[in-house]
Amino acid sequence: MPFRDTAEATPTLPIRRNLPDVASAAILPGHWLIGALSFSLVAFIWLMVWTNETVSPLATGTGTICAAAVIIVAVRYGFRDAASGWPRAARDFSEYVGLFGAICLLGAMASYPIATINHGFADARLAAIDHELRFDWIAWYDMVAAHPSLQWLGRGVYDSIFVTPAILLGYFAATGRQGDARQFILSFWIAAVLTLSLFSLMPAQGPLAFLWRGPVPYMPISALYQAELIPALRDHAMHSIDPGQLRGLVCAPSFHAASATLFIATAWRAGTLRWPLATLNVAMLVATPVEGTHYFADLIAGTFVALFALGSGAALARLAGRRTTTITANIGEGMTAPQP
Repeated sequence: MPFRDTAEATPTLPIRRNLPDVASAAILPGHWLIGALSFSLVAFIWLMVWTNETVSPLATGTGTICAAAVIIVAVRYGFRDAASGWPRAARDFSEYVGLFGAICLLGAMASYPIATINHGFADARLAAIDHELRFDWIAWYDMVAAHPSLQWLGRGVYDSIFVTPAILLGYFAATGRQGDARQFILSFWIAAVLTLSLFSLMPAQGPLAFLWRGPVPYMPISALYQAELIPALRDHAMHSIDPGQLRGLVCAPSFHAASATLFIATAWRAGTLRWPLATLNVAMLVATPVEGTHYFADLIAGTFVALFALGSGAALARLAGRRTTTITANIGEGMTAPQP
């Protein structure tokens, strides 16, 4: 039986010209994240100049952060051409951790000059909202103060704010889900910017300083930093910031509540990590009123901040996806295979 000439029957295929990967269509461009971080850096420098504050260059924390930055950049650059396996995962993880860590550091340091220039305290209004919501912070605190097991448990889950993002970013790096990782980082940045903006309008001392009277039977992690440091900053008694000794100054909105909401929403797309991380962050929310010395109103505000950030991040990811799809379609217009 004669064979047909396959050269005549097979159509000529177009040459592949480095088209964007379909799986990466919704990946946010890296320069968007760099642009957001650059905006934060410029804003931070401007605030520091305005308030005549400085970052201590000789502090131990400064040296540690610089060393970590060098390692992150070295890994990211060293594996820049990695296409698969653990080198690619290491490259992506270093990128994610570098961006996320920079957002955290700039946000925490920026709260200091912002605290210097804001005025008054919003405790009376926040406490009034709690009263209307029938949330009794004193009773909540009394319960924790009377049970050491609740204290160590609360401290553990409250500090998990540093653990959950490391797990999520590691998971996204290992599974090659760059789009999810970058969307999460951008949403976190939006939440940080919005939180600091609202903090400038409603600084507070926190319920422990405002509501409690008498000796303090149990000192939470956040202690009385807001009530002690904000007046000192306003009086210009502090001029230098040690990046290794940063304290939480933001009461409303609660950034722990915003972070927990972001973490839960992101973990919902992380397969088997969904329920463990969701449970951990619900526990962190429960611990936040006491360990973070927050009003319940702070948690509500933080949750709304996170929802706005999640919506904005998703919208920007869709925009990036449409842009990539349009570029792909335009490139492919002149690459139609000839008919046999």
